[in-house]
This record gives sequence, C-alpha cells and structure tokens, in this order.
Amino acid sequence: MELKGRLWLFFSYVFAILFYISNADLSYSVPEEMRPGSIVGNIAKDLGFEAGKLFTRKARIDTEESYQHYCDIDLKTGNFVIRERIDREELCAEKVSCLLKFELVLESPLELHQISLLIQDVNDNSPVFQKDTIKLEIGESADKGARYRLNEAHDTDLGHNSVKQYILQNNEHFVLSVRDDTDGSKNVELVLEKELDREKEHDLNVVMIAVDGGNPQRSGSAIIHVTVLDANDNAPVFDQAFYKASLPEDSVLDTLVVTVSATDADEGVNGVVTYEFSRISERAKKVFSLNSQTGEIKVIGPLDFENDSKYEMRIDAKDGYGLSSDSKLMIEITDVNDNAPVIYLKSLTNPIPENVSPGAEVGIINVQDRDSENNRQVRCSIQQNVPFKLVPSIKNYYSLVTTGQLDRELVSDYNITITATDEGSPPLSSSKTVQLSVADINDNPPVFEEQSCSAYMTENNKPGSTLCSVTARDPDWRQNGTVIYSLLPGEVNGAPVSSYLSVNGDTGVIHAVKSLDYEQFRSFKVQVMARDNGSPPLSSNLTVSVFISDVNDNSPQILYPAPEGNSFMTELVPKAAHRGSLVSKVIAVDADSGQNAWLSYHIVKSTDPGLFTIGLHSGEIRTQRDISESDSMKQNLIVSVKDNGQPCLSATCSMYLLISDNLAEVPELKDISYDEKNSKLTSYLIIALVSVSTFFLTFIIIILGVRFCRRRKPRLLFDGAVAIPSAYLPPNYADVDGTGTLRSAYNYDAYLTTGSRTSDFKFVSSYNDNTLPADQTLRKSPSDFAEVFGDCDSSPEVGAFLLSGMGDKGFSALRSIFCFASFIVMLHLVNGDLRYSIPEEMKRESIIGNAAKDLGLDLRTLSSRKARVDFEGTRKRYCDINLSTGDLVTSERMDRESLCGKKPSCVVKVDLLLENPLELHRVSLHIQDVNDNSPKFKKHLIEMEIGESAAKGYRFSIEEAHDADIGQNAVQRYLLQKNEDFILAVDSHKVELVLENTLDREKQQEINLLLTALDGGSPQRSGTVVIHVTVLDANDNAPVFSQAVYKANLAENSPPDTIVIHVGATDADEGVNGDVTYELGHVSDDDVNAFSIDSKTGEIRVTGAIDFEDISTFEMSVEAKDSLGLSSYAKVIIDVTDMNDNAPVIYLKSLTNPIPESVSPGSEVGIINVQDRDSENNQHVRCSIQQNVPFKLVPSIKNYYSLVTTGKLDRELVSDYNITITATDGGSPHLSSSKTVQLSVADINDNPPVFEEQSYSAYVTENNKPGSTLCSVTARDPDWRQNGTVIYSLLPGEVNGAPVSSYLSVNGDTGVIHAVRTFDFELFRSFKVQVMARDNGSPPLSSNVTVSVFILDVNDNSPQILYPAAEGNSFITELVPKAAHGGSLVCKVIAVDADSGQNAWLSYHIVKSTDPGLFTIGLHSGEIRTQRDISESDNMKQNLIVAVKDNGQPSLSATCSMYLLISDNLAEVPELKDISYDEKNSKLTSYLIIALVSVSTFFLTFIIIILGVRFCRRRKPRLLFDGAVAIPSAYLPPNYADVDGTGTLRSAYNYDAYLTTGSRTSDFKFVSSYNDNTLPADQTLRKSPSDFAEVFGDCDSSPEVGTFLCLCHIDEQLQF
Repeated sequence: MELKGRLWLFFSYVFAILFYISNADLSYSVPEEMRPGSIVGNIAKDLGFEAGKLFTRKARIDTEESYQHYCDIDLKTGNFVIRERIDREELCAEKVSCLLKFELVLESPLELHQISLLIQDVNDNSPVFQKDTIKLEIGESADKGARYRLNEAHDTDLGHNSVKQYILQNNEHFVLSVRDDTDGSKNVELVLEKELDREKEHDLNVVMIAVDGGNPQRSGSAIIHVTVLDANDNAPVFDQAFYKASLPEDSVLDTLVVTVSATDADEGVNGVVTYEFSRISERAKKVFSLNSQTGEIKVIGPLDFENDSKYEMRIDAKDGYGLSSDSKLMIEITDVNDNAPVIYLKSLTNPIPENVSPGAEVGIINVQDRDSENNRQVRCSIQQNVPFKLVPSIKNYYSLVTTGQLDRELVSDYNITITATDEGSPPLSSSKTVQLSVADINDNPPVFEEQSCSAYMTENNKPGSTLCSVTARDPDWRQNGTVIYSLLPGEVNGAPVSSYLSVNGDTGVIHAVKSLDYEQFRSFKVQVMARDNGSPPLSSNLTVSVFISDVNDNSPQILYPAPEGNSFMTELVPKAAHRGSLVSKVIAVDADSGQNAWLSYHIVKSTDPGLFTIGLHSGEIRTQRDISESDSMKQNLIVSVKDNGQPCLSATCSMYLLISDNLAEVPELKDISYDEKNSKLTSYLIIALVSVSTFFLTFIIIILGVRFCRRRKPRLLFDGAVAIPSAYLPPNYADVDGTGTLRSAYNYDAYLTTGSRTSDFKFVSSYNDNTLPADQTLRKSPSDFAEVFGDCDSSPEVGAFLLSGMGDKGFSALRSIFCFASFIVMLHLVNGDLRYSIPEEMKRESIIGNAAKDLGLDLRTLSSRKARVDFEGTRKRYCDINLSTGDLVTSERMDRESLCGKKPSCVVKVDLLLENPLELHRVSLHIQDVNDNSPKFKKHLIEMEIGESAAKGYRFSIEEAHDADIGQNAVQRYLLQKNEDFILAVDSHKVELVLENTLDREKQQEINLLLTALDGGSPQRSGTVVIHVTVLDANDNAPVFSQAVYKANLAENSPPDTIVIHVGATDADEGVNGDVTYELGHVSDDDVNAFSIDSKTGEIRVTGAIDFEDISTFEMSVEAKDSLGLSSYAKVIIDVTDMNDNAPVIYLKSLTNPIPESVSPGSEVGIINVQDRDSENNQHVRCSIQQNVPFKLVPSIKNYYSLVTTGKLDRELVSDYNITITATDGGSPHLSSSKTVQLSVADINDNPPVFEEQSYSAYVTENNKPGSTLCSVTARDPDWRQNGTVIYSLLPGEVNGAPVSSYLSVNGDTGVIHAVRTFDFELFRSFKVQVMARDNGSPPLSSNVTVSVFILDVNDNSPQILYPAAEGNSFITELVPKAAHGGSLVCKVIAVDADSGQNAWLSYHIVKSTDPGLFTIGLHSGEIRTQRDISESDNMKQNLIVAVKDNGQPSLSATCSMYLLISDNLAEVPELKDISYDEKNSKLTSYLIIALVSVSTFFLTFIIIILGVRFCRRRKPRLLFDGAVAIPSAYLPPNYADVDGTGTLRSAYNYDAYLTTGSRTSDFKFVSSYNDNTLPADQTLRKSPSDFAEVFGDCDSSPEVGTFLCLCHIDEQLQF
C-alpha cells in the first residue's frame, strides 16, 4: 500500500508540472550540460513576432527566481539560446523534474510571455561511496551468518542513471546481501560466511563495486577493511623497571624529558596501551605532563633548581580492558646560571658634606645570588669616574667609601652604578644605581659677570628709572648661593651716592633716585657690593661708571634785546642807510652743549618782509636794500632763536625799528603795538603786587607769633637714635617708578640722632602672616639673625649633619669636625654562627632561642645598633628578633613540606645584622618533620573494567598513596577489605590487585572494594580509596532503531540548535559493547551544513540556514554503531514549511527621466516589476504609491505595473518628485518593501521675468561721485537655467535733451543702477528711465519697469553778501547820529544763497563789536539797529563783525566788517589810526610797575636783615650736627602701613632730610610723587602727632598733587 501511495504522489507531481507547462506560452525541453550559444528554439517564430521589431520593443528575458541568467534572446534572429552551462543536479538536486521559468518582456506596448524550460537528466555522475574505505572490527568469536550493515553508494543522477546493482570481490569469508526497501532505497549487508581466526589472518580487504544503469555505464568502488579482534589475555610490560633522566633548569616548555614504553601482546583494543601518573607530587604535576598514548614526558611549567632539584614519580601502563603495570621515574634537575646577583642597599649616608675626608664610609651594600657553586660566586664593582670605591667586608658585604675630595660646585650629585657579576657561564650581572647628593658649604664668594660696568642715562630722567643691571653668580647652593646687592658708601659732588642711585638687593637692577642734570655733572662712579647669605658671608665689589647724556632741555636765552618790561625794543635806523647796513644784533646763549647749543636766528614776522634780514648764526640785523621814502617809519620785527636739538627749542623777541634820523620826527611813541593785551598786563601787575604784599605781611605775623609763643628752653629733636631706611630693603620692594610691589605693608619709625653719623630706618611690623618679622627682613640674610642651635646632632640613618650658631658664641670649627667624626666611625666586624633545631608548625611569637645571650651581645645596644634579621632572596620573614629581650622568635608559620618538599634535611638560613659597628651572624634553623599529613590517594575512587573472560591470577596495578611527610611518618602498609574475588600484593612500593577467582557478569556486574593506607607516625594517620570494578561482557548484538523511517516537519528560518527529531537505537549488550553512537550516513553538502546529529543522544539539530525557497525537503540516512563496529541504519525525511520571510522586491524595468513639463496626462513614464520568492498567499503582492503626486500605478501583465501621469506638470511649482512605490505581500504578518523613484521635470520657457515692484524710486544727493550706486532693480524668472537667467538693460530715452545712457547705466547681471556723471540739483531735480529685464530662453521673454530718479539738494553754496560789498577794504564806514534813539535803523546787511530749502534760510549774527550792548542785528532781516539811546560816554568809533549763516548741515557762512562812527559829521573825528587807544592805560601800568618794584625791594631787604642777625649773633648753639649734612633717604616701599595701622600710602616718594648746625630749623621735604591719587602729606607722615608737635609745630599742606612741602621752623633766640 505504501508503494502504491508513493507512485500516486509521483504521478500527481508529474501531472502538475505538465499542467503548468500547458499553461505557459512557450515550453522547451533540453538536456543538461548544453554548450553556451546552443539554440533552444525560435521565440519570434513560435509567438508570431517579426524578428525586426524585437530590438525596437526592447525585448528581454527576465527570471522570476534568482536564477543565474542561463538563457537569452537573440534580437536579430529571435532565437532562444543557452547563455551559461546548466547543471540539473546543481539546480534541482534530487527533484524528479527540473523546470526553469522565464519571462519574455516587450515594451511599446507592454507584453509578457511565460517560457518554461524542462531540464533533462544525462548520465554525467558516477556512483560514489561516502568513504573510500569502510572499516569493520569483527571479533574472532563472531558466529557464522552474522550481518554487518554497509552504507550504500550515492548517485546524483535520477531514474535509470542511478545505482542499480552492487558487486563484491570473491573471498572465502563474506558474501553480499542486497534487498530493496519500501522507500525505494537499497539495504546492503555484509554476511559472515566462514568464521574468522585472528591467529591466521589479522586483517581482510574486500572490494565492493556499485554500478548505475546509464549509457555509457558508470561505477564506483570502496574497500571494506575488516580487522579481526582477539581476547584480552595479556597485561602491558615496561621495557625498564626504573627510568632516570637529567634535565637542566632552563629547559623550555614542551621539552621532551624521557619516553616510557610498555608493550601488550594483545592486539586491537586489548593491545592499546595508555599511560598515566600513579604517584606524583603537586609540584611535579605543574611541571611535567605525560602523553597517555606515546608515553612522552614533557616540560609544561618552569623548572627551578633552587626550589626543587629532583622529582620522583611512578607511571602506570594500562590496556583497554584494565590490565596494567607500573614503573618508577627519577628526574634530576641540573643547575644553570639563571639567577643574576641581587644588590641590597643596607645603609646610606645622604647627603654627604663636600668637605668630607677621603676614605669615609658612606654606605653598606649586600649582594646575593640564588645559584649554586661557581654560579653563586659574585664580583662587585662601580664605575671608574666617581670619587668612590667598594671595599669588601664580611661575606657578600661591601662598604662604599670616598676616594677623594668632593666639590659640590663641580658635581652636586653622583649616580653611582654598582655592578655585580657572578662566575657562571655565561656570567650574569645586575646593577643598582645609588644617588648621592653633596651637601653645600659656603666656600665661594659671588663673582660678577663683568670686571666693570658702564651705565648711560640721559639727563632729566624720571626718578626711579633703570640705569643698568649688574649680575653676580655664586656657585654655592641655596642661601650660600643667594646674592644680595648693595651700594658701598661714597660721595658724588659732595653728596652721598645713595641720594643719586639705589640698587635692588635681589635683582641687581640700579635705579636713579633723582633726575640727573648733565649741566651739573657729566659722569661719576659707584661701588656695588654682591654678598651671599652664607655663614660667614662672602662678598665682592664692582665699579659702575655712570655717564649722563645731554638732552635738549634748555631753550635759548636771549640776552639782547632784554626781555624785561615791554618786550619791544626800539632802534633808530637812519633814512640814508644803504643795503647791508648793520641795524642791530640779537644776542642769545643756550645752557646745553654740543649740537643742542648751536643757535640759528630767523625773522618770523616783519612789517616789510623784504626790507631787513638777519644773520643765520650771527644774529646781526641788516638792511636788504636801501631805505626809500615810501617805507613806513614804524617797522616791527619778531625774531626767533632756535637751537639744533631734537626736538629743537626756541625763543622769540620783538624789535621796534624807527626809520628816522632823530626822535623829533616821530609824532608819537606811546604804544605803536598796543592791543588788547595791555589790559591783561595791567591785571597781572595788580595781582602780583597784592600777592607779594600779602605774603610779606603773613611772613612777619608768623615770625612774631613763633617768637612770643614758644618755650624758652631749646629742645633736641629726639633723645634716641633713629633711622632712615638702611641699605637693605625688604625683598621685592617697589621701584621708584612704581614697577614693583611689596608682598606686605610695613609700619616704620623715623629716628634722628644727635652727634651721630649713623642712620637707621626700622620697619616695625608686617601685616602678612607669612612674612618674616620686619626687623629681620631688612637684614636680608637669615644668617645675620639666626639663633644658636646648640650642639650638632648626627643621625646615621639620614647621613646629614647640621652646624648652626650665632651671636656671641659664633661658629665652632672644632664642633663641626667633632660632629662629622662622630658619624664616620670604624666598623668592627664580628663573625659568629648559631644553629637552632625546631619542629615545624610552631605558633607565631614562639621563642627559638636567645640570640643576644648566645652571641654575648648587650641587650641595651640592640635597638641603637639597629639589630635586624635579613633573609636571602625573597623569602618570607619567618623569624625576627625581640630588641627588648634578645630572643629569636617566629613571625610566620613554617611548613617543612612547602619549604623543602621531600628533602630529608630542611635548613633555613638567616642573617643577624647589627650596625655601629657592623656585625653579621649566620643563623641556621633546622626544621624537624612532624606527622601533620595523612596518606592520600590520587583519586577518591579507582574505577577498573575487567572482562568476564579474564583468567585467574591476573594482576591489576593500583596507584599507591602519597604522604607529604618523610621517614617513619610516611606510608608504611596497605589493607584490603575482605572479598572472594581479589587479594592484595604489595612489593617495594608496588601495589597490585590480584584476581583470585574468575568473574561472572551474569552473577555480579559491579564489585566495590575498600583499600586503606597507613603511615608510621604517632598518632597514626590513614587514607582510604574505593576500588570500583566493572565486569565487561562480550559484544554479540548490533544496535536496532525504533523506526525504519523517521519523518519531521520544520519551519524555515528555524534558529540554529533547534531540535528537529530524535532517533533512537538500542543494543542488548552492556558496557562498551552496549554504547551506541550515531552519525549521519550519506548526505548532500547542503544537508551536512544544515543539520547535525548528537553522537550520544541521536538528536538531529539545525546547524545552518533553512530556506524553503532553496530546498523544501531533506532526506538522509542515520547510522547507529556500537563500540566494536556493529551498526544499523534508518532513514530521516524532513519537510520544510514555508514562512513569509521574503519581502517583495521591486525592479524598475524602464523609466523616462526627465519628463517635459508639457507632457499630457495619462502618459506612461515607467514600468515596474514586483517579485516575491515565497509561495501561495505569501507570494501575492499589492503595489501602491503615495497620494500627493500626479502619478499612479496601473496594473499590467502578471506582477507588472505602468507608472503614468494623472495631471499637468509645472516645473516652477514642483521640479522634482520622489515617488515611493510600496509593495506588500499577503502573508501573515505582512511584509513590505519600498523603492523611491526620483523624477525630474524638464523646463520650458513659459514664464517672462517679473519685477519685484511695479515701479522704483531712486534718491541721490547732488555732487555725487560718478559711478555711485543709485538703486537696484530685481526681476525674478521661475524658469530653469538659461530660461530663468535675467539680463537687465536701459531702454533708449532722453533726459534734458541728452541720451539717458549719459546719465545712468545698469549692470546687466545684478540690476544695479549707477550714476554715470555728477548731478546738480540747481540744474534739474528729477527724471525717469525705463529698465527692461529679459531672459535667455528661446524665444526670449521680457518685461519693463519705470525708475524715477530724484536729486536731493546739499548745502554746497555759501551765503553771498551783497552789501556791504567785499571789494577793497573790508571795513565799511557808516555814520550814526549822536541823537539816535533805541531801535533806530543804522544800516542793513544784504546776502543771498544759491541753495534751496532750509539750506537757503539765512541768519545774521554780530560776532564781535566794540560795545556789545549798543547794536543788534535782525536774525533773518540783517537790519542793524541801536539797542539803546546813544550816550556821550559811548566810544565814537564802533567796529562790528557780522556773520551770515545758512541752515544747512553743516552750515556755511560768510562774514563782513562794518565801521560805525557815532558822529553827526566827519569833521568831529580827529584821526582813524588807533580807535581804541587810551592814554590813561599807559599811566596806570607805570604806577603799578613802580609799586611792585618798591614792595619787592622792601621785602628782600627785610629778609637780608633777618639772615644777617641770625648768622652774626654771638650765641651759636649746635643742634644736630657740626655741619650741614644731607642724609638721602631710601625709597619707602609702596603701600607701607601707618604706625597705628589705620592708613597706607598709595605711592612711593623721594625725600631729602636736611639737618643744619647753628640753625633752629630743619626741613623734611618730599621731592616728588608718582601717584595722582595720593593723600595729603600731613595725613600720612605723622607717625605719632605727639612726637612731632613740639618740635615742628603745625605743618602746611599743599593740595597740589605730586608735590608736598612741609617746613617747620624753630628759633629760640630770634630778636628783631
């Protein structure tokens, strides 16, 4: 029935194919493997097409599937031809029918024809076995008639071309049995015809041939290799009972140590020998590995002779069924030189004083090497170029000592490289760098960079300006190398040098204290001292020469004519003077020198420029020509005298020359140059006279007040010493010009001492917490005020010493030597060894022994001598020394097994080290073993498999137990639990299980035995292991599947590791014979990649991609096999169900792009094809596009769509369309895809340019520049490229009879209109032009616009005064009657303006008049009227200057002058030369001059009398000094604090203190200030008002910024 069902299914499938072919337009059948270019058929002929139209209609072949393009159409002949080779097996695999589907597509109009191509099978493949050699293992005990399943051959061809028969080579043992299964496959079995005998024949080879039914016939063959298995009756035997090997410790990983070998007389599984370690330590497991198959022992971990020098282990050899034997292996490790010496720095003195003596010890070094023998011998050395050497001391100890004098200034640090080299081959070395610093002592004075220094400064420099900078270097370190600069005392022109210069103590910058004057002195020298801060300080001096350069700072001084009184000097010039006659001479001098004093003379102004000349360098005034009668009698000369400086300075004088032979000819000499300045001179004389008189009276009142109000008793200024700031200023004090700042503010006191030449200036306090006290900071060097530190302390750990002292004690050289010598002592070396024996596992702090007592050490010195225990290498500190008791105690738990392993003797060596002097003692600790480890077997369970056929007396080796302890504490004996099958045999560490009775699997399948190992310690310890024996039986059953055919359904796209089906087979045997493994039989490559089978469980899982569209059904065979080769087969069929996993694919077959915007609606612009690889409903596709585009999809032939327009296109509205085509299938869930088609609309010229405005107005001011921009016109054309390119031009026209192009131009590209010429508002005010905009289309389109140009007026014309006329003399004379009343019209100013609008509005103003309140002028009328009635006191001569202004921006104006005479007739006017001269003015000036001279003379006489009385009186008490002394101050630091801390000065001041003998006065003068915002001096200088009030009295202050003068006068016996 099943066969009939399959036949029905086959015929149904064939019928469906034939039905599909009958529905296709064309069907062809061709054999596979046809050559490319072969003709299948003529499509044009079969479909009735003309072959010539195939090209014009774009005929082409499309495929529905993702087939390669196997076929194509010849457009010339219409033939359907083969393009690529077609392989039916590759395309359709094992499908009964192989059908390819194609589509013939034609356009204009669109047509679609289905073409089916049936591929026929040819016999092009031979039968192939899955394996070339089929291996079978058959025991010699197999019965006759036993069957063994074989894999059938596979032929990819179908039907008659597939496998038809099998042939077996003739042999005497086997025959072949072939039968057909129900599914059409063949079951091939090898049948045992005659029993096998392993002793006669171990292997058999038989050839099997598979033959197909094709023509020509093809065949394939495989060799069946049969291995005959025997019984397991022999145990493995080692070729040596004891193996020994030697291995260097530097052996690399994977080094072969030794190969152990054992042989087994059996064959097959029974003769396969495997190896394993039976007794091995944990350390050895990490170092060695054993190949279980070859017996090779290799290195897998690092070897170290220093840790383990020997390894012992036992090796078991075991066959497949549990029989075993063992052998012993010993591996000795040989030492190689693999450890470089290690250098330890035990002690170091750092830093070292540079005056340390040669031979002094500065460090202790210890060198260790973990290697043995010669490899451990070490040589130690340092480099040659350092003043140090290594001196050998106790074992491996070295002393580092100096070999010469040290100099920190030459070398401040030493990097000493200590190199240790051993005696190995090759020798190894290591190095350690020790850094030693040399401590500095003050042994170098500062040295200036130059032997002398020259500074150049121009005169009139600002106080505080920098002259130069001196630099001194001190190679010493820190304060010993800190340089402080100061000026040595000296005098310049009798004044202290400090009153001229100052030096910055930190930087060496030299500043000028005051302005230098080249005319006073031209050069001087000063001494600068550089001092370090060492103890004692060292110093050096430098001479600085200061040269003052002259600058042009003095104007020429005119000696004649003298500038006193009136600056005009009168000289008479004879009328008969000829050309070149000397008239006068100007005499001048200049205080400067050089070219700055070269003078030149020039006449800058004269009444007659051509009449007189002056000598350029002589100053002689001479006539240039002869005097004539026409020359004016009065000649005024202004002479300028200039020097030759840069910039030049000058002085001027005026000379009045009278061309006359005598003064009688001069009508008047009152004031020929009188002007308005005379009145100012009179005012100045009055002010001067009042000021001198007032000052004189005030001075007399002050003198009288002081005389009668002060006390009689003379007082000194101060009782104690005082100070003016010393040479040492605080660090970072400000320069005079304010370029620096102090870090804090200071209070200061000023003390002036009588009878003393010293001065101090003391800073009392500082307002900065981080600043040193002010009285200390002024001393600059900390060594000047450091306190005595007492005795020197020396620390051997640090290696440094400190010497300090000050005051009366001073410095002690003996103390320095003593302190250093107390650290550098001789090392007394004492050798001694101690030995202690202790058990392992002692608790911490357990006492080992009293090392101090055993060595005879003093307990009190252990701590001071830094007693300590050192260990070699990097071991833990297992013990330490108690510094209080001297006991050697444990600090870590000591495990003998971890320290020494299996060594019979375990010794730990430590060093006991003491310093001051150095002592080294070697302490040996013998670690005794205790029974702290139980015997242990390698495994908790020993599993053994023994066949039931094993003979009595068989021996099975067992791994012996391991005990980490040694000697009596190790394993001593074994005990086996009582049983009836086995006994125990122990011989020389070999433990064997002996079979006492034969085994029977049917009675007992498993046996459990308990084995116990006992040591000999007290208390005794033991370890046990369970021996599990499994009884094996014979292999006499093959596996059997539960089903002959397995079927499963699998959804495509199932993820990897999905379980498809579970196949199962059972084997009646047990143990190894009953273990069934599974594997896939013959499968195609696709099946191998898609599925896998679990060899243990039989689960078939997905391992690759499952795609229904590629393969819809999988068929495969599964083989089940036991461990000895018996097998059976089953068939598995997997049907793949389709899932909707393929989204539709959109293909753009044709597209018209771009589309003209004039295309008609309904036009076809593209063809789209949509395909979906899924089946049934998943393959049905709906296609659509978005709604907002003028296109639609029209369904055409199967899965084809036409893209057509639905309306008019306008490129100016939308120029591009992004059409998204969406295809959605009918699956669940739906899948969709989209494709965006970009269509561009081609432009046509259908739009003319359009201006943005209907008309344009342009405004331009007159007098514009030619080419200036008036306005810009813009036209837009929405068309594209040249159709939308706009060109501008002016239409022809005229403006005032001239072409418009002579006035304007337009930029053809931008539309910017420019003015061609300058416009004049007064000529014309506006005009219009036509501008045309044209595109570049074909034909071109254009449009016009009107542009109105308006010209704006600007104020470019000044008012023009018509009356009074400006011709001739600008003064116009008008008579004003004396009887004129207020408001009477005097005259009228008439003016016009050519501009218009507000620019032409005129206004009139009187800008100057002799009597401002007498006349007025109409603002807009220009009428001049009287403001009041004319009076007798009004000046007859009135001068008016009238200005006429327009209203433009900016306004323009014109002026005119009018001369008005207040008179009824001209006869009343005496003269018109000087209308404003007043004789009274000259008399008043003379009176004022006489009064001023008289008062000044009287005041000077009074001063002289007072001074004479003062210096001539008999009593001459001495107040401060014997002579006048000027003590120059230093510069006060900026921002220094007041004494009471309530205020601070904001700037720095220069001040001088003048103290005189024989005088009761003293002056304290601030010279200058450089801060405009400085408070008045009387608010900042008063330290304490009570200290100064009695002496100085009140102090006057001047509000003028930058200069303060405080004068306090004291006079005890002044009498008038």
